[in-house]
Amino acid sequence: MTSYRNSDPLPPIMQGSPPQMVPPRLDWDRPPWNRWAFQHIRELLPTAEVWRGEGPVRELPRNERNLDDLPVAEGAGAQTLAGHLDETYTDGFLVLRKGAVVYERYFNGMTPRTLHLSQSVAKSVTATVFGILAGRGIIDPAAPVTRYLPELEQTGWRGATLQHVLDMRSGVRFSEEYANPYSEMGQVDVAAGWKPIPPGTDPAFKWPTHMWEMILGLSETERPHGAEFVYRSIETDVLAFAMERATGKRLPQLVSEELWQKIGAEESACFTVDSAGYALADGGFNATLRDYARFGQLILDNGGGVVPPDWIEATRTGIHGPLYSKSFPTGSYKNQFWIEDAHSRSLMCRGVFGQLIHINWDHQMVVVKLSTYPDFTNHDYSVGTLRAIHAIADALA
Repeated sequence: MTSYRNSDPLPPIMQGSPPQMVPPRLDWDRPPWNRWAFQHIRELLPTAEVWRGEGPVRELPRNERNLDDLPVAEGAGAQTLAGHLDETYTDGFLVLRKGAVVYERYFNGMTPRTLHLSQSVAKSVTATVFGILAGRGIIDPAAPVTRYLPELEQTGWRGATLQHVLDMRSGVRFSEEYANPYSEMGQVDVAAGWKPIPPGTDPAFKWPTHMWEMILGLSETERPHGAEFVYRSIETDVLAFAMERATGKRLPQLVSEELWQKIGAEESACFTVDSAGYALADGGFNATLRDYARFGQLILDNGGGVVPPDWIEATRTGIHGPLYSKSFPTGSYKNQFWIEDAHSRSLMCRGVFGQLIHINWDHQMVVVKLSTYPDFTNHDYSVGTLRAIHAIADALA
């Protein structure tokens, strides 16, 4: 079955009692099932709470503009913002300018209280907590990985620093091939508890039973540490295990205490967890649209007294050399954030299937887009979304 846009008739996924259309365990993150599943992770997988605490909610003042009919460049012609959001399988879209809500839309059954899977936006959340800990001297990005995780002396991370891991510049061999079940990324699906062992695979193949076992099995390198950027999700999990060792706390507690309780989150968030209780740092974080925006605003506020401002400044300073992403060819990557270009130094948290937090200092603007593309990545959708964001910035200037 193919996917459906918000303007299409909605199939009755998980409707009725008992429901007739139940997402299969192997394909819950594929179309059309992801359109339901990304808003219902706690009904599919074990999770650990990221508690919001008992403090006040950070109010988001409203200065709303109806941008539905705003023309945005789309391919050879022009399309409205509302048309773009429909075309790109949007579940939630929010624009903050100078800390106020300018535009907020929900689709596909999503509500302000719905937790939505962020995929690799989780990497930026995890690394922000790392920056907080580094600012207090609890963990050192210049230190070798093995200072905190000595077991990795027998793996490909031998000789790598935590900064190499933060920037995805270790030389560890890891394939980020999503569709191949035998790739390292395919094995992560099993190790993280997201998927069962695929039927029909080689019975002699040794599948990792949890993420730590997965990491210990990565013994090869394919380039010198620090030589070049290669996007590999497993780097974030190594980072998270080092943070856990340095603090004696598990990742959900760290994110709660160091970040979520301090941004004035409206709702508790959650992480998916594996069979050993490890929270998937590279892609298992779930939160509401507004709370993702509050996180983005914290970064825009240069840390807001929570994250060291010099960490934010360093994160905006990447090496703009090789082609990091064809969607923004002058971009870069630093501290588990994407940098759109060397001029604006806008930061982006990005995840497959269309998750995005865009943070722009020039326009004092944060844009959050939560989506459920039919594909892991789609260049046209990514480029179209950036064009839409630039059009919004120009309209609000």
